[in-house]
Amino acid sequence: QVQLVESGGGLVQPGGSLRLSCAASGTFFLIYAMRWYRQAPGKERELVAGISGASTNYADSVKGRFTISRENAKNTVYLQMNSLKPEDTAVYYCNVQARRSAAVRPNDYWGQGTQVTVSS
Repeated sequence: QVQLVESGGGLVQPGGSLRLSCAASGTFFLIYAMRWYRQAPGKERELVAGISGASTNYADSVKGRFTISRENAKNTVYLQMNSLKPEDTAVYYCNVQARRSAAVRPNDYWGQGTQVTVSS
């Protein structure tokens, strides 16, 4: 069984920093990509950042402020968030696209979400 456990959310003042972590437990044949999404109240879920192999991508709104990284040995993905703004307030979700064996198709797995609130 696959479980994604997120941590690191909280309340921070504008201009502050937070580091989110997401550890994926379970057995994987191949992890294609690890991503962070966020969803603010009344808004659709949006992709914040993703990492696949050595390639990364970011939403325009977070470029230069957020950094995604991955620790393969631990199946863990991180999101370093600097210069946080009130508009970054949202529930942040970890997503892993992976195949559990060569015989099955890739699947998307989701964490439970962690709240990030940026406010003075």
